Amino acid sequence: MRRASRIVVSLLGLVAPGAAAAADAIAISTSSSAAGLPLHDEADFDWTGFYAGVYGGAQTGSAADTQAALGLQLGVNAQFGFYLLGAEVAVHGLPGAGGRETSYGEILGRAGLVLENDMAIYAAGGYGIDLGTADQENLLLGGGVEVPVNESVSLEAQYLHGFPIGGGTATDQFTIGANFHF
Repeated sequence: MRRASRIVVSLLGLVAPGAAAAADAIAISTSSSAAGLPLHDEADFDWTGFYAGVYGGAQTGSAADTQAALGLQLGVNAQFGFYLLGAEVAVHGLPGAGGRETSYGEILGRAGLVLENDMAIYAAGGYGIDLGTADQENLLLGGGVEVPVNESVSLEAQYLHGFPIGGGTATDQFTIGANFHF
């Protein structure tokens, strides 16, 4: 079929040189229904399994100032072709204004896509709570990107916005971290 279309285009070029010179022939591969999409190749990094990681970042919220964060996370992913589903629990320490320190815990669900160069992009949602102040609870919504460094380590950047539940204030959180996959 492709050969026939090339012959027709060539014949048109002989019959109507002015029209054929105005545009080049366009070849579109039709060997796959997902042709042209930057989707994951099955032979690359496998996101399925458990992981543990460390991260650092910044959070605004309960103390009304930007606080540095340093934390740990545990999670699990399941990869279905180029779809990625996962769950994660995390806790990080937050030094507060006036020497007040607290910690913040999170439970997240993640859903996303694995792109051709092994980059995972995802949306995340869940629940967050200030473990030092009982009235600070948030519904979390955001997303992130994660890229593998080798077959067992990946780097991650994530943003989450916390919508207050009942009391407290909204939070914004940006983190960068590394995960070990096993």
